[in-house]
Amino acid sequence: MVTIPPAILSKVIAHTEAEYPHEACGVLLSRGGQWQVRQMSNAYDRYHAMDPLRFPRTSRTAYLFDPKEWLQLSTETDANGEQIACVYHSHVDAGAYFSAEDRAMAAPDGEPVLPSTAYLVVSVAAGKAAAAKLFWWESGDFREFAVGMGNL
Repeated sequence: MVTIPPAILSKVIAHTEAEYPHEACGVLLSRGGQWQVRQMSNAYDRYHAMDPLRFPRTSRTAYLFDPKEWLQLSTETDANGEQIACVYHSHVDAGAYFSAEDRAMAAPDGEPVLPSTAYLVVSVAAGKAAAAKLFWWESGDFREFAVGMGNL
């Protein structure tokens, strides 16, 4: 399981609150005990506009990393020896849970796409982070852990 440093969690929370009423998304990179937040663009609305049947929701209820941005991130992390330690996104006016769609995207066919990567979901209600939960793959399923937000 990943333990997210409080300063990093603060940056994630600030990002999720700033993007309200849209889902925010990004990744947490780590290398040698050093952490970095990489905010990503939520491209869902763009894909919804092009193909509403295939992408029926909006960025208020879904997120999608831009494929070009994801490829660039993957290339950079490989070159820098960094690990994508955590993928994060927010749920707008909903709980901090790992939805069926979150699970399907993280582990299609029952196998994780990023087996050593955790997932953080932040609930943002009326523009303010209300709760956060961390999910990670263990023994064939995702486990969850409530993240203490303390005075963040």
